[in-house]
Amino acid sequence: MRTRPMGGITFAHPTAFWTGFIACVAGVALHLPMYVDSADMHYNMRGMSMDAPMLTGMALIVVGLALAAYGLIPRGLAASRRDGEVRVRAAHDAPFRRAHIGLVIVMTTAVTIDAMKPITLSFVAPGMGKEYGLKSALNPGGHWPVALLPLFGLAGTVAGSFLWGWLGDHIGRRSSILLAGVMFVTTAVCGAMPSFSWNLAMCLLMGLAAGGMLPITFSLLAEMIPGRHRGWVMVLIGGNLALAYAITSSLSSALVPHYSWRILWLLGMPTGVLLIALNHWIPESPRFLLAHGREDEARAIMTRYGAIEDVAEAEATAETAEAPAEEHREAARGGGFSPLFRPPFAGLSVAVVVLGLGIGLVTYGFQLWIPSNLQKLGLAQKSADAALRDSSLLGLPLVFVAAAMYGLWSAKKTIIVLTALTAAALVAFSFSGESLAHDRAWLYVLLAGPIVGTATIAAVLAAYSSEIYPTRIRSRGSGLSAGVGKLGGVVVTIVLVVGATVPSINTTALLGAVPLLLAVLVVAAFGVETRKRAARPAPAAQPADA
Repeated sequence: MRTRPMGGITFAHPTAFWTGFIACVAGVALHLPMYVDSADMHYNMRGMSMDAPMLTGMALIVVGLALAAYGLIPRGLAASRRDGEVRVRAAHDAPFRRAHIGLVIVMTTAVTIDAMKPITLSFVAPGMGKEYGLKSALNPGGHWPVALLPLFGLAGTVAGSFLWGWLGDHIGRRSSILLAGVMFVTTAVCGAMPSFSWNLAMCLLMGLAAGGMLPITFSLLAEMIPGRHRGWVMVLIGGNLALAYAITSSLSSALVPHYSWRILWLLGMPTGVLLIALNHWIPESPRFLLAHGREDEARAIMTRYGAIEDVAEAEATAETAEAPAEEHREAARGGGFSPLFRPPFAGLSVAVVVLGLGIGLVTYGFQLWIPSNLQKLGLAQKSADAALRDSSLLGLPLVFVAAAMYGLWSAKKTIIVLTALTAAALVAFSFSGESLAHDRAWLYVLLAGPIVGTATIAAVLAAYSSEIYPTRIRSRGSGLSAGVGKLGGVVVTIVLVVGATVPSINTTALLGAVPLLLAVLVVAAFGVETRKRAARPAPAAQPADA
């Protein structure tokens, strides 16, 4: 028996899912007594032995995750018709309904919660390095490098981007989002792990869950949001990466001085629970449902969101419309990520990869270590966090400007302009970064570029990559753009782990500026325009605007 919440959405095994979810929450709660007991040591848990409640909690989490995953796997995964023949898109001129507004609110929440996970790495690194005596910018004489923490976390996000891209196409978008949400809850135990090795293991799992959320949510939005609104809506939602930075820096400034760095990880439980509580407003992909014979559910969702099925849809990308429709269908066939690198998608994928790597090098080179570098330059932890919060808030209007540019002007040109401006701010930091620590006004203005600018470019790229690929390989295309961004971070942290300390502001800025400038050239050469296609009239068998 399956329960049916609003919108025709079902759980295949509701008892298994909710039992597993409750077990996971209980397992995390059983980790808290040890954390609370360490208050008189300012929550320094290094060297403490795991007590019986914590060990019981770990067992509950393992069992709970297995049950929750089973509860989310849809029944009857064998397709009732050929998957390649199922085409679903949101009608270009469909009205923007209350259902769309609700979906945007929920997906905004999901993306913000997701983005807070990797961002938290930069704010826990100084405190964790101090507690465990790790080698860092603040403790150059430490033994193990603190860069191991982001290395494990980012390695998890890379794997998660590709794994969740695959899951989204095989078990459904909604099931994949909810599975990531359950893992957000469980990996909150990072905040109560006594040993550094356990922190690394939990951080790897956290990255695995966080890496897949953004590409899956954007793939879902691409099928649900009407074509004329889709671009700017997805940029606004993706721009919540900047909002997530402001929230995380605010929480760090307010809570870490009182409850240590561990509190930032423990916040993963309530935020994960919030995401699961919103499950009624997360629809499943109608294309996925139709492909697996779940006609009634698919029709209910399509009616609610104004989506239509078009079996004859040509599935062409923006400026490759001159290629025969059959060529697009054949290029999109096949497993794995190989279809993304076959004509007519190869040039697009090269542009996505280069820009994604550039974003990753800035995000996990410059941004990840900026709290440590600001403290190294003499700012107190609370002052450094406040500076980052104020800079992100100062630059937040750029998200709305970018959404307008993307929706009303040009997707390709928006990427080029934003990337060039962010690279210019990084060039300024590479020449005068350390002196800017004494000029707060310029520091705040220039920090807004790499923090908000990079987040906005990532949002634009996520929206772009969800539009330029056919429905059949859309999750894999979105997973590619997310995965290569994390891969850039892995490269940076590997360099640090093998012996170097955290580089200066000047060095991390230069490392980010060079690939972004290269990305400007590559996108100009290989990028395509999506707005032209969206503006074309809708003939009976038009190329997909989804």
